[in-house]
Amino acid sequence: MTTSSTGGNEIQTHSTLTCPECGHATELEMPMDACLFFCECEACHVLIRPLPGDCCVFCSYGSAKCPPMQADQHCGFPCAGGT
Repeated sequence: MTTSSTGGNEIQTHSTLTCPECGHATELEMPMDACLFFCECEACHVLIRPLPGDCCVFCSYGSAKCPPMQADQHCGFPCAGGT
């Protein structure tokens, strides 16, 4: 697991994304300043989208929330894990 320090808090920069259709899991590097709204599963090729209320696929299906949400920042979209 890779982390980055921001204002004293450790931010995880990688997350294991698990496909909700087939269960395939892959570790991906997360963008530090944006949210990933779509991601194609490498195994079944379904287009993964966030659950209602989440800002990105990492907040819905990742082992770690996206960096903006980890840092308690808003990324432009609502997120169930945010403030």
